[in-house]
Amino acid sequence: MAGNSPCASCKLLRRRCAKDCIFAPYFPSDDPHKFAIVHKVFGASNVSKMLQELPVHQRGDAVSSLVYEANARVRDPVYGCVGAISFLQNQVSQLQMQLAVAQAEILCLQMQQEADQPAVAIMPAALSPQMGVDDKSFFLHNNLQAQYLNYASNSSNLVIHDTLKRESLFGHDMVS
Repeated sequence: MAGNSPCASCKLLRRRCAKDCIFAPYFPSDDPHKFAIVHKVFGASNVSKMLQELPVHQRGDAVSSLVYEANARVRDPVYGCVGAISFLQNQVSQLQMQLAVAQAEILCLQMQQEADQPAVAIMPAALSPQMGVDDKSFFLHNNLQAQYLNYASNSSNLVIHDTLKRESLFGHDMVS
């Protein structure tokens, strides 16, 4: 970037920005923090090597990934992006469980409505009209239990098992 001002990397490293500077297209001079954080975590030499090994059309995505990971490493030096991913997976699991409970409550309400007005109720396909109310309650209980066991087995596959309270990437306190 031999034009008006050097790129952010050359400015930070206090060197002349050559016309073929590998950093210039990805670290403009008007966003110095972007390179500073990547340099702090990965080092300019390593970033340069990574970019040189990639085809030109993939370098922009690589820089975006490096910036994201560097920001994650600054916030959580131990887990980095994995901490954020684990937090989001845990959140998805919790929401899936809440959805299963809500669906079960809807099913209970439908069954109560059917008991009050048998001709108007909408019966889920899994419950046969020939089933008695006790059979339907048994089915619902077993279905909820199966969904809970499925949730419990999936949530044990989280990447991070840590009982220490720490700050997530999104500024919320979390416990894994």
